[in-house]
Amino acid sequence: MSKRQIGLEMYKTVYCNTLPEPPAEGEDSFFDAMLENLFGELWANSTLSIEQRRLMLLGAIIAQGEEMTFTIQAKCAMTRGELSYEQLEEGIRFMTQYVGYPKASRLRMSLMGLAKEFKEQ
Repeated sequence: MSKRQIGLEMYKTVYCNTLPEPPAEGEDSFFDAMLENLFGELWANSTLSIEQRRLMLLGAIIAQGEEMTFTIQAKCAMTRGELSYEQLEEGIRFMTQYVGYPKASRLRMSLMGLAKEFKEQ
């Protein structure tokens, strides 16, 4: 199996088949590199689990205050059973001390947008 094929499978796994299908090989060099390197090599490496990688990624996303990417990753983490809504909420609360309240508050609002779908009652 090629690195692209491995990458495409991992892309679909990591994102729970929720993102659009990537362009065909050769149509977009950015996607070609992303599928081969990021997903075909880094995410596919078995040294860390998907859950461990996602937790590290969420920390980086929170530090950057990137709301759209946080929402995508949080939703996938909950869908795959890697983290619960409550765990993500606690993670954001914890990160306020490291990234500041303004960034953490914006991401908390993003998470709250997923509450109806994922929050345990």
